[in-house]
Amino acid sequence: MRSLLNFLKKFGNVLLFILLELIAFYLLAARPNYHNIKLTKAINATKAAMRKKINNAVDYFSLSDINKQLVRENEELKNTLQRIYKSEELTTFNVTDSIYRQQYVYISAAVVNNSVNKQKNYITLDRGRLSGVKEDMAVICPEGIVGIIVEVGRNYSIAMSVLNLEFRLSARLSKNGYFGSLTWDGGNVNSLILKEIPNHVNVSVGDTVETTGYSAVFPEGIMIGTISDFDERGGDFLDIKIQPSTDFRKLSNAYIIANLKKDEQLKIESGIQGTR
Repeated sequence: MRSLLNFLKKFGNVLLFILLELIAFYLLAARPNYHNIKLTKAINATKAAMRKKINNAVDYFSLSDINKQLVRENEELKNTLQRIYKSEELTTFNVTDSIYRQQYVYISAAVVNNSVNKQKNYITLDRGRLSGVKEDMAVICPEGIVGIIVEVGRNYSIAMSVLNLEFRLSARLSKNGYFGSLTWDGGNVNSLILKEIPNHVNVSVGDTVETTGYSAVFPEGIMIGTISDFDERGGDFLDIKIQPSTDFRKLSNAYIIANLKKDEQLKIESGIQGTR
């Protein structure tokens, strides 16, 4: 009993204060007055703020699934546009063949391995023969060109990156159509080289460079990058540096492109070359 009395004597004021505070809060919450309204609004605002943060967190962790869904939808959209855009007037055929009319098929893929710090860089994709991937197919991303398939397995394939000393591609200036050869010198990952453009051609920093479609691998008009610098060097051709539109250090998704008319084009071209 003495201990209880000593405790009450020592902490009685604190206990009384807490009790009175609880009664005050109860009266504020139980009676419809000004303070009750303010308290209710404050509680509701706090709950709304917490709910918003929770929803933002859920949305953030759902970004991966959303991104995969968008890639699949883009793949379907690209293939649909190819079927519509490449439709031709067939004057000698009476049979409607949608496959004949479509030239390119897009296959979405995820990047599972990628290098940018070597002189011969390669990219591993999670699509292989089971998905219809073959060697010498183009690889792009939403921002621009990525590379060319050089090795294909059952479920995976490897692409030679644009950032590879052995990479070659026909490229042109968008504004005037002059074309040359695109390469990489093994140095800066943010600088490609466009050669064989005559020095009389009007070139400006910021001009867009795109694919020509001459190689039967890449479709025409795929973004490559923009001119960052150029030099005449007193010769017949300009030395042009290109800032690639693709950020290879952040590459995560890509599209593999199959040219349905590639074999026909290569066959007829090889026939002509064989007679010369």
